[in-house]
Amino acid sequence: MAKKYKLKTHKGTQKRISITGTGKYMKRKGHQSHLRRKKPASVKRMYSDNFPLADADKGRMKRLLPYGV
Repeated sequence: MAKKYKLKTHKGTQKRISITGTGKYMKRKGHQSHLRRKKPASVKRMYSDNFPLADADKGRMKRLLPYGV
């Protein structure tokens, strides 16, 4: 019988992407902390939310997070 290998999770992606209970991939925007004092409050609030990942990136996320970590 052939040996099956475990797939490795991409740790950088695991720290940046979260998966909801319904299977959506959620991410945060970049540039959150750089030069934050001069940004308006509306922009700072925009950075505090999670956003769904684009549908075009879902195939890549399935490969980087094979077990839905």
